[in-house]
Amino acid sequence: MKHSIVICMGSSCFARGNKKNLALIEEYLRKNQIDCQLTGRGCAGKCRSGPNIRIDGVDYERVDAETLIDLLDSKLKGSLP
Repeated sequence: MKHSIVICMGSSCFARGNKKNLALIEEYLRKNQIDCQLTGRGCAGKCRSGPNIRIDGVDYERVDAETLIDLLDSKLKGSLP
């Protein structure tokens, strides 16, 4: 199953950490050779709860660099053969 990640690139989420999160996600996918569609989007309208990321259709709020790797491990690596 090909995964999908949509990262909010609105100014609030970008400034609150999604700039760094984007780089971490790109490195994680490359390092772990995970087939994933990674896209950015404009403001998700949830600025107060940002930074916001959607993985396989599920929204995650307040995603910071410290929790991002654990989230990616649980959502992406758990389904690898």
